[in-house]
Order: sequence, then C-alpha cells, then structure tokens
Amino acid sequence: MGLVKLLAASLTGLLLTVGGTVALSSGTGTTCGLTAVSRADAAAHDTVAGYSGDQLANAADIINAGAQLGLTTQAQTLGVMTAMGESSLINLDHGDSIGPDSRGVFQQRATWGSLAERMDPATAAGLFFQRLIALPGWETMTPSAAASAVQINADPEHYAPFFVPATEVVTALTPGAGGTCGDGGDAVALAQQLVTAADNGQLRGLVPDHLKEIRWIASGQTVPDCGIDTRILQVMVLAVNQFHQVGVSDINRKCTGQLLGAGTASSHWINGGGGAVDFYSLGGRSLTGADGQSLRLIGLLDPVIPTGARIGQADCRREAGISLALVHFTQFDDTCNHLHLDVAFTADPMTVG
Repeated sequence: MGLVKLLAASLTGLLLTVGGTVALSSGTGTTCGLTAVSRADAAAHDTVAGYSGDQLANAADIINAGAQLGLTTQAQTLGVMTAMGESSLINLDHGDSIGPDSRGVFQQRATWGSLAERMDPATAAGLFFQRLIALPGWETMTPSAAASAVQINADPEHYAPFFVPATEVVTALTPGAGGTCGDGGDAVALAQQLVTAADNGQLRGLVPDHLKEIRWIASGQTVPDCGIDTRILQVMVLAVNQFHQVGVSDINRKCTGQLLGAGTASSHWINGGGGAVDFYSLGGRSLTGADGQSLRLIGLLDPVIPTGARIGQADCRREAGISLALVHFTQFDDTCNHLHLDVAFTADPMTVG
C-alpha cells in the first residue's frame, strides 16, 4: 500500500498497487463532466426513499468521492447502498458487538484508517472505493455481493434491500449527471466544444499552432492534410472536461510540416496525420508521462480506448518505478516532457460518447 499512499494526492485514488504493478481501475467512469453535489443542497433536499437532512448530505459526500476518482454512477450507487446498509447514512461514532471499533457511515474498523479518516464521510468513501476497484470483477457481481466482499460481510445479500433506495438517492441528488463525452462521433460538434474551450482559455497550444486545425474542423472546412481523427477529438474533449485546463503541443504534424522524432513514420503524420495528440499540461500542471495527471488520464482512457492505441513515456514511468497494467493501450518510450497518445494504428472506434 506504500505506492498508493505516495501517489494518492496526485492520482486521486485511480491507482492501486498489485504485486508491485500499478493497476488502472477498470471501474473508472467513461462519462465526462461529473459534477459535484453540494452537501448543503443535499441536506436541504426533500426526503428521498426515507432519507433526509444529514443522511442525504453524507450521500452527497459519497457521490462526490466517487466522482473525484472518476468512477461510474454504478460505483457511486454501490457506495451509497453500502453506507445505507451499514449506518443508515448516519455518521456513527460507535460500533457494535461484532465490531466495537467500527466507526462512521461505512462502519469501518481500525484497520481501514485513522479515527479521523473513518469519521469523515468523504474520506471514508474514498477508502471504500479504493478497496472496491481493487476487487477483480466487481462490476459484474451483484451490488450486494460486491459490497459484501469489500466490507467482509458474511452475508452476500445483506445490502440487497438498499440498492433501490440508493439508486433513488443518487438519481435525485445528481439530476442530469452522468452524460457521455458530448457529441460522440460528430467531429464538427466535438471540435466546436474544443474551440469554446480554447476561447475560454481552457485549451491552449504551443507554436506551431495546432488549434487552428480544430477551428477549421469546427467551421466545417476540409483542409488537405490537416484533419484530426475523431477519436483524438474525443480524447481531447474528455481531457478538457476532466482537467479543465489542458495544454496541447502536437496533433497533425503533416499539417504543420514538422519532421520530428519518427518523421513521416510518426503517428502524427501517417494516414494524413491527426492520429495522435501530445499533452504538455493537464489541470495546469506540466507532464512527464509518469506524473499523477498523466496517470489519471491513462486510467480514464484505458477502459474505453480501442485495442492497439498507444501511450508514450513508458521509459519515464520505468525510471519513476511505475509499472502500468493496461488493458487496451500499448506503451512505447518517448521524451519525458509531455504525454503522447495515438490511435493511428487501430481502426476500432472508441466506446465513449
């Protein structure tokens, strides 16, 4: 667990140590723009499924903890369901005869963390979600069985009665949340979102200017050798929605005439160019490919990126002692001043959007 604690702040819990390898959670959400739920608004919300006041405020903390980790509504609902079954969404300062040291909304015992951590609903939820996404195949288990495995509850059906109420609470507190990455495979609509982000200062480029390529697509222009793969546009929209401040250094090098690195064999150049994107910053932080922001983006994309897509900076991660267990991405070495991502060698669509 040492690596998890070391990286927790920058990775927002997306990584788990498994036998010395960092495993990117398959439970990370593929939705964009997950919004925070106001604890105060939740507390003032009308009663939902018999829960109200501080109970709904605690549910909001659980929902927010899941959103911060990039988890799906499925995981958020499972978290709320578990807390209902453990404490009725009440932040209990005592345990029971089975677990006299149990505390908080999840009734976590001392082995889970400090008393302060367990008594803070948001932190306790984060501890729960970290163990949930470390559970192999949790997404295909029944909600109660998954919760029971995490909580080490001998009764796999203990939480089953709380699934429907949890669904009602999550739905009530997050109206309109959980949408996908906007406009799916519509390149013009995706480019228009990115133009808006650029005009708002959320998306920035370096010299030479690659954002002009996006502007041409957004306006419906077809400029020879200046296209961008729709999947790359999807990746960029996801990045903007998740990190809010994004810096891009390269997209279509054939368009700008850049013969760098692999030259005309580059994924930025082949097939007309535009099959790759280089991020130099996410969330206002410079990237090395081994930093927390880079690893978070990889974790968000790996479950949905088509097989054969590539992610760079493998050598940078090795030097940092980080080994990624990836499902769809293949890795290659690259310079440690950005994060390279390409889909130029795969024809499969992304499952986002």
